[in-house]
Amino acid sequence: MSLLHTVVAFVVALGILIVVHEYGHYLAARLCDIKVLRFSVGFGKPIVTGRRGRDGTEWTIAAIPFGGYVKMLDEREGFVAQADLPRAFNRQNVWKRFLVVAAGPVFNFIFAVLVYAGLFMHGLPEVRPVIAQPPAGTLAAQAGFRAGETLRAIDNKPVRTWGEVRWRVLEAALQHEVLSVEAIDEHRNISVLTLDLRGVTDKEVEGDLLARLGLQLLRPTLAPVLGRIVAGSPAEHAGLAAGDRIARVDGSPVATWEGLVRVIRASPEKTLRLDVLRGDASLRLEVRPELVDLNGEKIGRIGAAPFVPASHADRMLVRVHYGPLESLLKAAGKTYDIAVFSLRMIGKMLVGEVSWRHLSGPVTIADFAGQSAQLGWIPYVNFLALISISLGVLNLLPIPLLDGGHLMYYTVEIIKGSPVSDRAMELGQRVGLTLLLVMMAFAFYNDLNRLLSG
Repeated sequence: MSLLHTVVAFVVALGILIVVHEYGHYLAARLCDIKVLRFSVGFGKPIVTGRRGRDGTEWTIAAIPFGGYVKMLDEREGFVAQADLPRAFNRQNVWKRFLVVAAGPVFNFIFAVLVYAGLFMHGLPEVRPVIAQPPAGTLAAQAGFRAGETLRAIDNKPVRTWGEVRWRVLEAALQHEVLSVEAIDEHRNISVLTLDLRGVTDKEVEGDLLARLGLQLLRPTLAPVLGRIVAGSPAEHAGLAAGDRIARVDGSPVATWEGLVRVIRASPEKTLRLDVLRGDASLRLEVRPELVDLNGEKIGRIGAAPFVPASHADRMLVRVHYGPLESLLKAAGKTYDIAVFSLRMIGKMLVGEVSWRHLSGPVTIADFAGQSAQLGWIPYVNFLALISISLGVLNLLPIPLLDGGHLMYYTVEIIKGSPVSDRAMELGQRVGLTLLLVMMAFAFYNDLNRLLSG
């Protein structure tokens, strides 16, 4: 994956999310008849500028793409003509100011709901929750789960995909709950099993929780034949193509896809010699797996998917598709669940129950943007929705300088009947700036640590 590809994917994602967030502020201000002077995507020197609307609002794309803002008419920021005073932001009642500030994060959530709803209506190929035999001694083995069972419901709520199972178990683990899981085997025998998560610690939640519990996908034995090749990946650069069969790696025979993956994962940034069968031809190619961080583990990856016969695909995959109303409801529920989960994780970070190393900065986010874009438009827009939710949650935190800090001030104003004093706001700004700097420092440290350790 090229640096240019990553940068472009990141800048596009950032631009979209900034526009969504700031348009929320802009639209709310217009609805409240507040004069908007400027709508800027980015900071610093303007690159593109134009004026539109009855107020001649300046629309700007600036040089530094890490943020944006909506500048409203405000006596605290400059001279305001007498005729425009009723339309100044600072002259509005507290409820209008509250609405304008809250609209930004709200639009982030609305954007996520619309994206997820669109994906649900489009239909998504998902992995069926068919499990492998749990390793002895794991919670899943103790509960009586068996290989080949399909998980159908958790606490009487249907689950259709492995992603739904993962999410529900993760939520339950954080709440230390006991789950009732309905499973059906290949002979249509139904079992109701109890998965006791009360003893799972918050530290165990980090990484691959389901693997720790003994719940893993049943993976059919596949031949080492390549299916889809990711554009710009090490596999493409090596000259590999769909349909290629990998016979040997560094002279050692390869019999299964799982065996091939095992070698590649163990060889990040090492050149591997591949003996490839392509039709009637035999080729000798070299590939250098890129290093990726998977839940804290450094592994190699070449960017190739296996060829899956139709019989296996029918067994392991399901296309999730819903009607418009159901899609909208499920999208709203998914957005809510992710937002609440994010808040819980932030809370656990603050009290030290979850490591701060999970806090990511722009470098990691850019990397994920590039990776998701490589996989196709569906993973990319899914990534946009997830980051939009994170942006909404972050901005609602009661930290001065963020939208949530302003909302905190307005809430106090509503309760006490008068604005927060200038001294209190000044002190809050200093505290807020300190907190943001600390969070940014942790995020950049984590990014740097991932780069240096990788």
